[in-house]
This record gives sequence, C-alpha cells and structure tokens, in this order.
Amino acid sequence: MPSQTTDLTLGLDTSGPYCAAALLADGVLLASAHEPMKRGQSERLMGLIDELLAAQSKTWQDITRIGVGVGPGNFTGIRIGVSAARGLAMSLGVRAVGVSTFEATLLDQPKDTTALVPAPRDQAYVSDNGEVTLTATWAASETALLPPEADILAENIARIAAASDSTEPPVPLYIRPADAAPASDPPPV
Repeated sequence: MPSQTTDLTLGLDTSGPYCAAALLADGVLLASAHEPMKRGQSERLMGLIDELLAAQSKTWQDITRIGVGVGPGNFTGIRIGVSAARGLAMSLGVRAVGVSTFEATLLDQPKDTTALVPAPRDQAYVSDNGEVTLTATWAASETALLPPEADILAENIARIAAASDSTEPPVPLYIRPADAAPASDPPPV
C-alpha cells in the first residue's frame, strides 16, 4: 500500500504561450506537463491539472498548497493562472503562493545569474535587485538565462511555493500596461 502524502503542492503557469502544471509530493516531483498554445489556457488548465492528479491517483482535495506563475508575461495568461490559483485555493482551503518567472528561472542557479524574460517586440524583461526593466539589447549567456521549458518552470514554481511562508494571495506582476485600449465609446446608460 502506498504511503500517504502529507504535502502535495501544485505548481501552474499560463503566463506564456503554453499551459503548464507540476505536482510535488513532499518535495519530490510526481509529474509535470505542458502544452504549447497561444490561446485556450482557460479552457485547458483545469483538465490538464485533473489529468496529472488522476495519473498519480490523487484528487483535488489532496492538494495542500498551490504555486502560480505571476509573470511577467502574457497579460491575459497571467490573469488566467492567478485567478485559477486563487479560486482553487479558496475552494480547497489551502494557500496559494505567487512566484515570478524571474524567481522560477533562477532557482538553483549561481547568485550572479540574471533572468531574462522575453517581452513583445524582441525585447526582454530583466530583474536586477528587484527592479525590473525592459531592454532591447539582450542575449542569453552563462550569467543571463532565459526561462526553462514550461514544465520545468511549473516544477520550479511548485518548489518555491512549497518552501514559501508567504500568506499574501498571488497578484499579477505586470511590467507595462496591456496592449488593448479601453473602448472610446461611452458605456450604455
């Protein structure tokens, strides 16, 4: 008979052109998956998590903590992931922890490494001592890393969340305003 897991952490991320999730049991990776997609994360996320849980003979009620990627990244994708994590946390009575793509990229990397997160128009977001800037000139190197594959990113998010003592609900990390403009027509009366 398998031993009972005391800590099952779900990590999820929809901040890029993918839907990704990972499950950690007592700090050990059970499963992870990602599906490339430019749209449709909101329709696919819960099914992907459900499939991961079922493959490990786990249920939603077994989840004890949730980690979610808060960006930077796709504006709508970040909102999907954060709202899903917050809703799940409330319904399951567990804590949700927001993890930036910078943190997840830098997990287990040398201290002098910088994370670069791709941005629109061939630019990149760079974090230096908590200050995030947008740069047009960048390249991955030994000290500047791009985020790992989405399933590894979700695993890193889960690892950071599992070790976190944060009690703050996750919030999106928006570096710049959305590309969409508000409607110029006045709202109906």
